[in-house]
Amino acid sequence: MKAIAAVGSDWGIGKKNKLLFSIPEDMEFFKETTMGHTIVMGRKTLESFPGGRPLKGRTNIVITSQKNYDARGAIVVSSRESLISCLYDMDAFDDAIIVGGGQVYNDLIEFVDTAYITKVRRKKPADTFFPDLDASGEWEIVSSSEEKEHEGLKFRFLTYKRKK
Repeated sequence: MKAIAAVGSDWGIGKKNKLLFSIPEDMEFFKETTMGHTIVMGRKTLESFPGGRPLKGRTNIVITSQKNYDARGAIVVSSRESLISCLYDMDAFDDAIIVGGGQVYNDLIEFVDTAYITKVRRKKPADTFFPDLDASGEWEIVSSSEEKEHEGLKFRFLTYKRKK
């Protein structure tokens, strides 16, 4: 399983169900990385998408405890166990990409072997965080882009791999 997120310097990812950073190059990276894959998200993440609809060109799986949740165009599962079973049934476990939110990242990080992180050199007030891969000691950066900038925000595209 993989994960993708844009994080601030404190690993903040969002506030009040909105992303902290809006960087067109990051949005393009997200689209290119996830297109054609199975993406996994929580209900609030789905609802934060344009029109609250699943993303086109991907198999969308939503984890929610809400009974009878209607996510037209997405597969709905009610637990971590049912998600894992669903992914194995689809032969998609290894290539599935977690796209948010914070609780889903935290609940599934133990299954993740690769994380695509857009690291922004700025801290913004956040109420949702991605697990701090730098502090865990279990991860290493295997690739890094040159530093880029958008409207004063400096950032890098990093790929983390779980150490063997």
